[in-house]
Parts: sequence; structure tokens; C-alpha cells
Amino acid sequence: MDPCPFVRIVVGNLGLILPEKSNLSALSFYCKFKLKGLPSQISDVSILPGGENDAVDARIHGCFALSKLELEKLAEKSGSSSSACLKIEIRRRIGIGRTSGGGCGLVSGGKLLGSVAVQLDLKSILENMGKSVIQNGWVMIGGSGVKLHLNVRAEPDPRFVFLFDGEPECSPQVFQVNGNVKQPVFTCKFSFRNSGDWNLRSRSGLSEPSTSTNCFNSIENEHAAKERKGWSITIHDLSGSPVAAASMVTPFVPSPGTNRVSRSNPGAWLILRPVQSTWKPWGRLEAWRDRTRGDRLGYRFDLLSDCGVDAIPLASSDISTKNGGKFNVDITTGPTPLTSPNSSFDLGSGSGSGSDLGSGYGSGSWANLLYRGFVMSSTVEGDGRCSKPKVEVGVQHVACTEDAAAFVALAAAMDLSMDACRSFSRKLRKELRQSDLE
Repeated sequence: MDPCPFVRIVVGNLGLILPEKSNLSALSFYCKFKLKGLPSQISDVSILPGGENDAVDARIHGCFALSKLELEKLAEKSGSSSSACLKIEIRRRIGIGRTSGGGCGLVSGGKLLGSVAVQLDLKSILENMGKSVIQNGWVMIGGSGVKLHLNVRAEPDPRFVFLFDGEPECSPQVFQVNGNVKQPVFTCKFSFRNSGDWNLRSRSGLSEPSTSTNCFNSIENEHAAKERKGWSITIHDLSGSPVAAASMVTPFVPSPGTNRVSRSNPGAWLILRPVQSTWKPWGRLEAWRDRTRGDRLGYRFDLLSDCGVDAIPLASSDISTKNGGKFNVDITTGPTPLTSPNSSFDLGSGSGSGSDLGSGYGSGSWANLLYRGFVMSSTVEGDGRCSKPKVEVGVQHVACTEDAAAFVALAAAMDLSMDACRSFSRKLRKELRQSDLE
């Protein structure tokens, strides 16, 4: 099935020129990007003391991704104009705090200096669904004498979309979706494992994990309710062959004197993929309960080397445990990527394979080359809610079945982490309890 068409509205190359003899030059500023119906984003903006002769910060500062269906709905709401307004506010930083967005500005609020409205011709974007420059160059900010350099453009960002047909712990099917069409591509098998039962063995040895409960000795029985361990989910293709797996390798245990998993002692999963008839570690996901900004699920995802020693961080953020949110791996903000899907390292051509990619896992430069732009996202429901994760994967990151399956396994592990980090004063659903010990 073909990937789903998506478009990214990219804001980059920001630079600020202040009026001469201004008392603002000693201050710092940030930009807030607003597009109706989508969460706002924040990024810092540099002051250019040399004026227009200075080089602007050549990087991506913000990015809004919309599917073709979302663009059509936005255009319909816009009426006859078929346009939407991207508003860019320039604000003076007055406090520092943490933001949940992917931008660089770590701010809690700021005084408005001025704003710019960029009109998006939705009809044109829909007709092209390709790369186009919307606005590029310097603009005046009202009558303040402040000038802002910006580059706003639309870029195609096709994605494969997968949908779990049920909660991961219920061993559901996974469908690939395109519009109203969906077809099964994977099945999931949730099970429990002994800590000593998970070895990087042959693929066939992992196809049917043992679910025996006789392995628990009296000590494990005594402490079963105080830790969550041994959860595993294996992804199979339609022929029944295992193509990816996620296994809980560090138990989720409460911090001393509390009923929750803390950041200082997170639980962890290994995401594995088959390479030359054995399982090889591909990534490591850590999760914990974070109450520094309300009640949230914190996470960190690292790419692992072939030997599992070197770790390259790809994502670190948090999700509301009440409302849920999105687990996101997006390497968009920062220096403009030097590679593209049509570069010599072309995953989109399908010329690579899961086994071929495994041989390069030890290189940080390899990871930076491979993972650029949008990588993947998956929905995560709030604590206690029915969850059927929806997974989006950038088409340039999928060259074979194993590539897609690894992201599906990662999405399942992230979803299950919401349950694993649930307060230990609350009982888990029966599918997640080993012999009803918890």
C-alpha cells in the first residue's frame, strides 16, 4: 500500500534586527508559531548586530505537519479564501521554564514585541503536495523598526500509517492505513518472560515466547506486587515470522517511600530486530512518572550500537498521564539536514535491508545520517483509557518490513509504559498481571 501524503509547513532561517540606539540589544527574544487547530511551537531567535550583512541562523525553527485530509478540512473551514494564517509572534524572554514542544525556546512567558502573519494558500499546497517557498526574506514588524528574517516553505512528508486493532497487551492485529482503506500487515504477541529467559537467540526461538508461571520462586512471589517485569511483545508478519520485538529489560519498580517509578530509577525496554537469524538490540526506551510539571509520563529513547554499548539519544520528553498525547521522534529543528531521501544513502529506494542496516549500528555519524526530519510518532492514551496506538513513520526510514516493525514494537512499548508506570497503589488490568500476583 502506498504511503499517506503529508505536508510539513517549515519555518526556518530566523534572524532579528533591532533599531539603532535601541535598549533592546541586551535582551533575548524568542518566536512563537501559531497555526489554527495545531499546538503552538516556540523557538529562540538570534539578534544580528551587523544587520542584513550578518548570516542568518540557517536551521529549522518550527514545523507543522498536516495530512492531506487535515489540509482539506482546514481549507474547508477557511471558506472561499482557501487560506490559513501562520502567525509568528516575537516575544522578549522574561522567564525560563520547560516546554513540551520541539523548539529551542525554554520560556514560560514573554512581552510581545510584534508579530508577522504569513498567509498559506491551502489550495495551492493541496494541488502541489510538493516543495514550495511561501515566504522568504526580511519583513518589518509593525512600526517598531524591528526586522525579522524568515523562510516559510511547504515540503512533502509522506508517511506510512499503522493502526493497532486493540490494546497491545491483548495481542492485536496491526493494520496499515491509507485514507479509508486498511489492510492487515502485522500481528502482535504479548507475553511474560523470566529475566533469564531473554537472550538474543535465534528468531525461531522467540516466535512463541514461554508464558509459564511456574518459574516464580517464593521470593519472586513475595515481591511480585512491588515490581513490574518480564513484559514482552513480539511483532510477526503475516507469514508468522517474527520481525521485531520489545522486551522489558529493567523492571519498573517504585522509588523508596513512594508508589511510583521515578526518573532516578526508570524502567526500560529493549527494542530488537532480526539480523542474520539472531535478535540484535536496535533501541532502548526508558520511562518513568514525572511530577515536576504535573503528573506526566517521562521518556527517553536511545538508538543502540550493534553491540548495545553506544547509545545515541533520539528523543526525550513527556506525555500527560491524564490526557495522553504523542510519543514523537522528530529530528527537524536544528541545522538544516545535509541529506535527503534521494541522496546516495537512499532508504526510499528499497535497496537496503534490515540486515544490511544492522552492520552500521556503532556509528554516531551513521545515526545522524539515517535519522533526519520526521522519524515516527505514536499516540498514547491517558492512564486507564482504552488505547489503540496509531503509528506514523516517515517513508524515508522504511526500506523493508523489519524497519516498519521496529517502529511498531517501539510504539507498543511506549503505550505499555503508561501502564507500567501506573501507581503501585492501583491494580493493573488482568492481561498485565502475572498469575494475579499484583
